[in-house]
Amino acid sequence: MQIATIKISGPDYKKLDELGSQIKEIALKSGLKVSGPIPLPTKRMRITTRRTPCGDGSDTFEKWEMRLHKRLINIETDERTIRQIMRIQVPENVHIEIELKEK
Repeated sequence: MQIATIKISGPDYKKLDELGSQIKEIALKSGLKVSGPIPLPTKRMRITTRRTPCGDGSDTFEKWEMRLHKRLINIETDERTIRQIMRIQVPENVHIEIELKEK
């Protein structure tokens, strides 16, 4: 028996939750043990830029932030279930990583 560790990440947490529930549904229909989706800490990337490039006027800044949400799903799996999971339509801007380990 193999254990699949699936990591999904992206800027939109709603898409991640939807994808995680689809993966969990497939595993439960196959009668396999599932843990997750486990929310991991959100990574915040911040950029501060000056509004006027020439430096004239007041010192005003714009602040931009992008959040990367992550989920982790562990499944005791077989080859058939992994094939079904790989057929799922992954939304745009969502990164998925599947790692297989022997139990």
